[in-house]
Amino acid sequence: MSECPVCAGEVEISPDPVEGELLECEECGVELEILTLDPLTLGEAPEAEEDWGE
Repeated sequence: MSECPVCAGEVEISPDPVEGELLECEECGVELEILTLDPLTLGEAPEAEEDWGE
Protein backbone atom coordinates (compact mmCIF):
# COMPACT_ATOMS: atom_id res chain seq x y z
CA MET A 1 0.00 0.00 0.00
CA SER A 2 1.03 3.57 -0.63
CA GLU A 3 -0.52 6.97 0.07
CA CYS A 4 -2.47 9.00 -2.49
CA PRO A 5 -0.79 12.41 -2.93
CA VAL A 6 -4.21 14.03 -3.47
CA CYS A 7 -6.40 12.70 -0.64
CA ALA A 8 -3.90 10.75 1.53
CA GLY A 9 -6.00 7.60 1.09
CA GLU A 10 -4.43 4.18 0.72
CA VAL A 11 -3.58 3.06 -2.81
CA GLU A 12 -2.98 -0.61 -3.53
CA ILE A 13 0.29 -1.25 -5.38
CA SER A 14 0.93 -4.44 -7.36
CA PRO A 15 3.59 -6.83 -6.01
CA ASP A 16 5.89 -5.95 -8.93
CA PRO A 17 5.34 -2.23 -9.66
CA VAL A 18 6.74 -0.64 -12.82
CA GLU A 19 7.80 2.99 -13.20
CA GLY A 20 5.15 4.76 -15.30
CA GLU A 21 2.39 2.33 -14.27
CA LEU A 22 -1.05 3.95 -13.93
CA LEU A 23 -3.23 3.34 -10.88
CA GLU A 24 -6.51 4.74 -9.58
CA CYS A 25 -7.17 5.90 -6.05
CA GLU A 26 -10.33 4.13 -4.89
CA GLU A 27 -11.09 6.88 -2.37
CA CYS A 28 -10.99 10.01 -4.56
CA GLY A 29 -10.95 8.47 -8.07
CA VAL A 30 -7.88 10.36 -9.31
CA GLU A 31 -5.58 8.59 -11.79
CA LEU A 32 -2.06 8.20 -10.42
CA GLU A 33 1.27 7.30 -11.97
CA ILE A 34 4.25 5.60 -10.33
CA LEU A 35 6.98 8.23 -10.72
CA THR A 36 9.88 6.43 -9.00
CA LEU A 37 10.41 2.98 -7.50
CA ASP A 38 13.09 3.67 -4.87
CA PRO A 39 11.55 5.26 -2.94
CA LEU A 40 8.10 4.51 -4.36
CA THR A 41 6.60 7.87 -5.32
CA LEU A 42 3.13 8.48 -6.73
CA GLY A 43 1.94 11.57 -8.60
CA GLU A 44 -1.12 12.61 -10.56
CA ALA A 45 -1.07 11.10 -14.04
CA PRO A 46 -0.89 13.65 -16.84
CA GLU A 47 -4.10 14.27 -18.75
CA ALA A 48 -4.20 12.41 -22.07
CA GLU A 49 -3.91 14.96 -24.85
CA GLU A 50 -5.75 14.65 -28.14
CA ASP A 51 -3.34 14.17 -31.03
CA TRP A 52 -5.91 15.00 -33.75
CA GLY A 53 -4.46 12.33 -36.04
CA GLU A 54 -0.93 13.73 -36.06
